Amino acid sequence: MSLPGVLERIAQAAQRAGRSPHEVRLVAVTKGHPVEEIREKVLAYGDFPLGESRVQEALPKMEALQAEWHFIGPLQTNKARFMPRFALVHSLDSLRLAQALNRVGEKEGRPLRVLVEVNLGREPQKHGFLEEDLPEALARIRDLPFLRVEGLMTVAPIAPEAVLRPLFARLSLLADRYRLRERSMGMSDDFELAVEEGATLVRVGRAVFAVD
Repeated sequence: MSLPGVLERIAQAAQRAGRSPHEVRLVAVTKGHPVEEIREKVLAYGDFPLGESRVQEALPKMEALQAEWHFIGPLQTNKARFMPRFALVHSLDSLRLAQALNRVGEKEGRPLRVLVEVNLGREPQKHGFLEEDLPEALARIRDLPFLRVEGLMTVAPIAPEAVLRPLFARLSLLADRYRLRERSMGMSDDFELAVEEGATLVRVGRAVFAVD
């Protein structure tokens, strides 16, 4: 599809929902793609945030590319020390990780920006807090002085629209309830539904790097 095609589809989805396309940011997922391809297929079109899910893959790319980097994958606590290099961590999925990130932020002398991951599909293989655990988890995370909770994130199951749309709508409702601006949801196969239901960040890789 390519990045311009993804942007056009984001704009159309936003318009269908009565939203401005400017309310939605595309995070280009660069996992598995080399630096030159990222320059050609993403950064040639503008300064888009780049999303990586593995620290060891991200670090050399960060040395080569000046960009706004987001961490979007599951994060082990022993990798928390690398998170100050990322503008936003999408995948805060446990209180243990929150405490580790808070210690890193304290050492850095500044809060780390994070999104709290919610497992709305209740999939056992997925990370994130269950919805019923979210109130207590958010209260405890927000008490940590070196974390700045900016929103929620979910990884939706592979499912038809009838299943996905209510999940995306639910994340937006939860973000509103807890007065959080950012809703990171939607990937290559479902980002248009996510935009229609309130996504502010969509994490798209395969569609961005596809050959037209």
